[in-house]
Amino acid sequence: MGVDVTQKVEQLVQPILDELNLELVDIEFVKEGKNWFLRVFIDGPEGIGLDDCSTVSEQLSKSLDSTDPIDQAYYLEVSSPGAERPLKKANDIAKAVGKNVHVSTYAPLDGEKVFEGRLLSFDGELLVIEQKVKTQKLEKTIPYDKVAKARLAVLF
Repeated sequence: MGVDVTQKVEQLVQPILDELNLELVDIEFVKEGKNWFLRVFIDGPEGIGLDDCSTVSEQLSKSLDSTDPIDQAYYLEVSSPGAERPLKKANDIAKAVGKNVHVSTYAPLDGEKVFEGRLLSFDGELLVIEQKVKTQKLEKTIPYDKVAKARLAVLF
């Protein structure tokens, strides 16, 4: 059910974002306790502010009210993806080159499924991550088709 809802919401929100020169990062439709939440994460070339979230929320709320694609009651939340934003598409990963990332793979690569470090390069097929292991810096190459999840990371 969640996938169908997110696809419908994406069709409604994308024209709003295009008009405002903003991008869709992710949509979640989740149940927490007794309540359903529709979360729309957006970003822009210079980041986003409260006014951007408010504008998108108001316009999307009107579209959702008129088309009524969701059967049950829910809370709509529009926000930025935060410091550890998900990297859902290849284009997102390409934009993250030079930044710290957290990557999980479907199956272990050399005995590991989780990799954190600076993304050195991404050519559409391979991610190269520089990991710090004790006092050494090691490069790890990960095939894009093996990536289960990726996000920006705040490393300490």
